[in-house]
Amino acid sequence: MNCNVRTTRQMLNSLVVAAVAAFGLVIAGTSVATPNDDATSTQASQDTSSALVQLNGDPLSTYIRTKPPQGKKIDFYSNTTKSYRAQLSALRNDYKQWLKTNVPQAKVTSEFDISLNAVAVQLNGATLAQVAAAPQVKHAEYEGLYHPTVVDIDSALISAPQAWAAGGSKGDGVKIAIVDTGIDITHPCFSDATYTPQTQLGDKTFTNNKVIAAKVFNNNTPSQKYTPEALQEHDTHVSGTAACNENTPAPVNGVTTYNMSGVAPRALLGNYNVFPGQVSNARSEDIVNALEAAYADGFDVANMSLGGTHGKSGNIGFADLLTIAVDNLDVANMVIAVAAGNSGPGHYTIESPGSAARALTAGASTVGHFIGAPVTVGGNTYGAAAGDFATVNADLTAPLGVVSGGGVNGLSTACSALPANSLTGMIALIARGTCTFSTKIRNAQAAGALAALVSNNVLGPPIAMSQDGTPDQPTIPAYMVTRSNGAVLATLNGASTTIGATLAYFQDPADNDFMAGFSSQGPTDVDFRVKPDVVAPGVNVLSSIPHQFCDAPATVGCFAFFQGTSMATPHLAGSAAVVRGAHPTWSAAQVRSAVVNTADTGVLESATTGAFVSDVNLIGTGRENLLSAVGVGAGLDPVSVSFGAVPSGSGQTLTFDVTITNLGASAANWSVAVGAGSGGVAYSVSPNSVSLASGASTVVTITMTAAKGAAAGDHQATLTVGGSHGAVYTFIK
Repeated sequence: MNCNVRTTRQMLNSLVVAAVAAFGLVIAGTSVATPNDDATSTQASQDTSSALVQLNGDPLSTYIRTKPPQGKKIDFYSNTTKSYRAQLSALRNDYKQWLKTNVPQAKVTSEFDISLNAVAVQLNGATLAQVAAAPQVKHAEYEGLYHPTVVDIDSALISAPQAWAAGGSKGDGVKIAIVDTGIDITHPCFSDATYTPQTQLGDKTFTNNKVIAAKVFNNNTPSQKYTPEALQEHDTHVSGTAACNENTPAPVNGVTTYNMSGVAPRALLGNYNVFPGQVSNARSEDIVNALEAAYADGFDVANMSLGGTHGKSGNIGFADLLTIAVDNLDVANMVIAVAAGNSGPGHYTIESPGSAARALTAGASTVGHFIGAPVTVGGNTYGAAAGDFATVNADLTAPLGVVSGGGVNGLSTACSALPANSLTGMIALIARGTCTFSTKIRNAQAAGALAALVSNNVLGPPIAMSQDGTPDQPTIPAYMVTRSNGAVLATLNGASTTIGATLAYFQDPADNDFMAGFSSQGPTDVDFRVKPDVVAPGVNVLSSIPHQFCDAPATVGCFAFFQGTSMATPHLAGSAAVVRGAHPTWSAAQVRSAVVNTADTGVLESATTGAFVSDVNLIGTGRENLLSAVGVGAGLDPVSVSFGAVPSGSGQTLTFDVTITNLGASAANWSVAVGAGSGGVAYSVSPNSVSLASGASTVVTITMTAAKGAAAGDHQATLTVGGSHGAVYTFIK
């Protein structure tokens, strides 16, 4: 498979084209920056010139004699591990010899034995069937292509500061591998001034005692001379969210905001660069290589703010090998946070590898803050977000030109030419949606507008609009206002309006916690599992970017607002580091459960209607709460339950076992309950109470009964155990 990183600037606009659907999951691992248009985002494709070939036999992570005990890592120095690695190496050599004899043009480019027992093969004209015909082969697939999916305020939303105090951990010494575009170690977020000396791995030009590893993974590295250097923005932004040093001042283009902190500000970071230089797509091979290297280097948590082909439109109706690698590394005690993807709204838009059963998969919600200009009209002042378009260099006063049409608030989207001279000498008010920001602002300028205000078409904060890269970009100043403020302005046609030249930091808690329209949704194909697992801030996330992307002195650093499930994911990775720091003996599955099964419910709202959202295939268990995670009592495995697709006329009764573990320090007695269900689908659980000593586990059984003729569609309930809760889901077809 191939994965790519999406920046917030590229993806945010597509959030407005389609409204947030009632059901949805977050796309797998795509980073996002500010969107440049409102068109639907394209999906990653396959690389049909190369393949991942899975060989017979288990990898080290799952083989019965090398699989690590709960809460431990693989012992690479044991004789058993060395012996089994030699056996796997011999099997790979046999396969390479078979290729040489039977498909001589095909060449092995990478070998894996930790997360997968597999090789990567450059086909060089051979077919997938040819390289899969060897007796050593279990499965073969084309490589996927993946892309990046792109406190302070958002850390406060997930109660991170309270969690640091309650758990006694800020992620101290926990190692987070960032599989992305590279980390700028010159940024103040990653200063090592207060860190003890660390063993540094890889290219030490790009490491220090905070960022302790820097490696690059791309087959063209020798010819292109790629390094782990951060030449794109994405990874540095993601890394800042995960682990920026505590209380780092975060000005944006000279505007003071606040002192930011990563979710795990004392964690150590690793730069595992799969998007070196200006590369925007990484193959499955690159990503598995990076994950296995990070695991072997001793990292505890991995962050993958990237994603690839999804669900029905991507024809992934099976567990692709990258998702299997993610699952196996979780079994081997590495927590892997992955973006759900930016392919929403709509069901079945979850991307790989966020679709992996044991991935900690992130959906995205809003943070109500931005950098903008004051807009004064009718005696009231509103904040208007600045982005990539021009801003006024002196206060601009002119009549407001409301352009009526079929968009939000009765406004025109201005996607086609406006009447000549209809906006001459005016500040245009138009709506977001349908076409790129560049297109609509260009049309307003052609009609004579002096500046443009774009009304958001979803609830929540305005975003920083991006240009679409086409020639002859508009030159007039342009800003975005919230949907609610746009509704007020739409009633003030002709009113004297002033756009202030001095940018400021705006914050409105009322704009927090709206689900992002771009956030990919579940369920997964074929097995109909719930994804995303949980939601974190992913719209208007303020974090670090490399020094070359602004004019600030190196001692100050560059900061920017990005959006995407890529931005939500490092909140989960940082949270996993804080939980692991507070509870170092917990397994990866227990850390995941702590983050997922303690989320806040009843706080996330629809960006189209403003109603609270409960659909588990949009929000998972809710918006994460790190304070609750570090103090969790009951761990659930798995973190959610799916009974799959059940034919409406079948009248089936199915059961599913969930393991409950007492993660607390003392014995506990908990009631166990599950929602009754509706529409002909009923749920029950047995037993309805458990008594567990500290560290002990037991199994409860959930029963789903679907009556003949049960209502078609989605059915869900909530399993509650002590202070933990998990989603239970059935699809009636």
